[in-house]
Amino acid sequence: MRKLKYWLLIATVAVLLTACGEGDNQKSPFLTDKVSSGKSEALQIPEGTGESGSPHIVTEDDTLPPREGMRRSLLTNEWVDENVAQTRPIAVMIPNENNAKPQYSLSDASILYEANVEGRMTRLMAIYEGWEGLEKIGNVRSLRTYYAYWAFEWDAFIVHCGGPFYVDDLLAQPTTQTINEIDASDSSAFFRDESRKPPHNAYTTGQGILGVINRNGYSLNYRGLTEQNHFRFATKAEPNTMTQYGDEAKSAYYIDMSGCYPLTRCYFDYNEQDGLYYRSQHLASGTDGPHIDAPSGEQLSFKNILVQYVYYEQLDESGYLAFQCLDNTRDGWFFTNGKGIHVNWEKAEDYSPTRFYDDYGNEIILNTGKTMICVVEEGDNFTFR
Repeated sequence: MRKLKYWLLIATVAVLLTACGEGDNQKSPFLTDKVSSGKSEALQIPEGTGESGSPHIVTEDDTLPPREGMRRSLLTNEWVDENVAQTRPIAVMIPNENNAKPQYSLSDASILYEANVEGRMTRLMAIYEGWEGLEKIGNVRSLRTYYAYWAFEWDAFIVHCGGPFYVDDLLAQPTTQTINEIDASDSSAFFRDESRKPPHNAYTTGQGILGVINRNGYSLNYRGLTEQNHFRFATKAEPNTMTQYGDEAKSAYYIDMSGCYPLTRCYFDYNEQDGLYYRSQHLASGTDGPHIDAPSGEQLSFKNILVQYVYYEQLDESGYLAFQCLDNTRDGWFFTNGKGIHVNWEKAEDYSPTRFYDDYGNEIILNTGKTMICVVEEGDNFTFR
């Protein structure tokens, strides 16, 4: 059991988290009233939902499957067809910069990772289930080592366009299965959109990926390398309202990640009407607004947001990074239903899940739905209110 940590409340408007120093496991999230001034106009946060307000929790009777032959998704806990639940997901590397927009099929991802790459630009890794019918995914870019470790947790096929030599050892492991554009045997899964300039014009399709998987003799079913219960979930009928944490659960209707991602500067607005966090961005080009998926026209939204502080190092003058994905008792935050709590995380092995625990040592319970995982460098900070 971890001891409960007591945090100093300096102001009641917002919270500024300061990461612990390298090698220091003492957590010190200081509270302050500084928040980003930029905010999306796409969503109107209801009045009267400040520090003292209690969020409206959206409930739904999902006790029984909508029809026969459905199972709970391992990624979202939603009811999905049995074949979808049994099929391994894909993990697609997608750039997140102005020249990469518009992006395709991001709103179809069940889990979305974001982390810095060289130059403080971020890259996304989208985890998809039921991916076979997707007609255009991407654009697709190169892999970094740390994304591979997160993809391993889901026994996912990694879809990418090459990568620096740092990834070579991981790609050579016999259990690693990728669909790599620069590999001649995999290139048929990709196409280049001539209306876009390279390198932001490589895309893939669900059927193209499936063809390569079948040709390479990969198993579509889970291989027994990962744990079936990656996340713990609450149902929509009995959601995690965070009330069990009392005042330790802080109001979180607006989450600003610009201190961690200074070029893309994403932020999230909580919408009480549907209980989701909606993602927006300030890009370096000056564009500001909702993060939209091109084919659907939908703004990206999530039921759960995890912020994971990770020890990192810069590997060379080109700015390539290494994140210590396998670690013990590093810290972070968990947000859902308009509330946030401090958490700790650990990951023991390549294919074991990253598990998140509250300050009492209990594994956190996510709400049914999509999850955004913001992986941030120790020493950076973000705000919420």
